[in-house]
Amino acid sequence: MNTRTLDVESAVQDRYSDASNACEAELCCPVSYDGAYLTAIPAEVIERDYGCGDPSKYARTGDTVLDLGSGSGKVCFILSQVVGKAGQVIGVDMNAEMLALARGSAPVVAQNIGHDNVRFCRGHIQDLALDMDAVSAWLNEHPVTDADGLLALEAEQHRLRTTQPMIADESVDLVVSNCVLNLVADHHKPTMLRELHRVLRKDGRIAISDIVADREIPAEMKADAKLWSGCISGAYTEQGFLTALEDAGFHGLEWAEFAETPWRVIKGIEFRAVVVTAHKGKQGPCPDAGQSVIYRGPWSEVRDDDGHVFRRGVRTPVCIKTHDLMQRAPYAGKLVGVEASGETAVQTVDEASGPDTGCC
Repeated sequence: MNTRTLDVESAVQDRYSDASNACEAELCCPVSYDGAYLTAIPAEVIERDYGCGDPSKYARTGDTVLDLGSGSGKVCFILSQVVGKAGQVIGVDMNAEMLALARGSAPVVAQNIGHDNVRFCRGHIQDLALDMDAVSAWLNEHPVTDADGLLALEAEQHRLRTTQPMIADESVDLVVSNCVLNLVADHHKPTMLRELHRVLRKDGRIAISDIVADREIPAEMKADAKLWSGCISGAYTEQGFLTALEDAGFHGLEWAEFAETPWRVIKGIEFRAVVVTAHKGKQGPCPDAGQSVIYRGPWSEVRDDDGHVFRRGVRTPVCIKTHDLMQRAPYAGKLVGVEASGETAVQTVDEASGPDTGCC
């Protein structure tokens, strides 16, 4: 049995609907949050929060932040204080009970902190263009009773995705998630990561807290609905998570946090909490202007995702795009940018555009 056979979404929806009414300890790892942010949040939101990390610490003042699988809204309400009045926070979840809790608590939090900058949407995190609240509203007026009705629904969904997307292209500075990506069926995961890339602005970032496994998960565990909804069976492997993000177009991947001890060990497989950060922004032309970079050390040499080898203390010629990237996070400070001396003709080496193509 694979995830196309197991009804992953129903298993997750049922378990988290129950968890919205009564705290379920098995669904969370011990996480320390800044207590200063928690005082403004209703107790029932905090009690019904399930996660394995605190991705809110990676937000900046003024950011527009998207929280995937926002649940009770706890991380969103923390983020609303971190980004301040100038920022915006969007929570996306499919569970009606969790959304009701989050939406009902939003006015209380807004009053407590003095500004209202959070909104909650209902949708699938692997389909961030489709607003399921809008779909429900349409269905109330156009009930589907036959094949023609189904075709009309499909046409309306297409219209919503293209003309009224729930999350628009390049509209978000930071995407966060707290122990949710592992709940998505394996065959939806590549689409989900491409959606993260789509909604981020060119220099956008991700900070994903999740559970990863130290080896491949066997088929019998993937067929277990309880293990899947318990953040176990759908976990990426440690290397698989990084590879999947790179395949989706992200660069500058780092284990920002990697738990020293496993959260759980099942059949000899270690499951541990991590936070991975990554960036968008390598797409576009690659002109040569005679620039170079020098790697500071401490290693004798390092290799980037595009195959450049930077030797300690040695000038390495790079295109304008790579030169500029190396001056920004997460590379800033690790390499010295060297401008070309005199006049250097700019020649386009690679005109490829699209998601993070390789550099020259």
